[in-house]
Amino acid sequence: MGTLKGWERAIERAEQALAEKLFGSDAEAEVVEALLRTCDEQAVVCSSRRTVAPNVYTVELPLPVYAEIGPHLTVVGQELTDRLARHGEREGYEWAGPLTVRLAVAEHVPNGRYQIRCAPMAHITAAPLSAPER
Repeated sequence: MGTLKGWERAIERAEQALAEKLFGSDAEAEVVEALLRTCDEQAVVCSSRRTVAPNVYTVELPLPVYAEIGPHLTVVGQELTDRLARHGEREGYEWAGPLTVRLAVAEHVPNGRYQIRCAPMAHITAAPLSAPER
């Protein structure tokens, strides 16, 4: 059990070092905060017990940053997805489908560092599911 905790800490340190290298220590926190803020701003209150949030988030990066992340895109995307999932759990959000945060290259990023876009999955509709015909 102690070995597993050691590995988990080592992986966390490696991920943190990667994020700091790519975004800078303050910038990583800024990206995460922007991601959470985007989620909160786009969440829709459907009833007193149900708030639905978009489930597909894209962090758009300038080509040099995206290229540097290269082989670590999956790790960074998963870390951002995990952080967003924990935030959604704390807030009581229901996702519009499977939660995904992906990184993409963008030709133009307004602030020069990143841009966040979100949307529900394309096939999600407001119509209730009907019972299968017999």
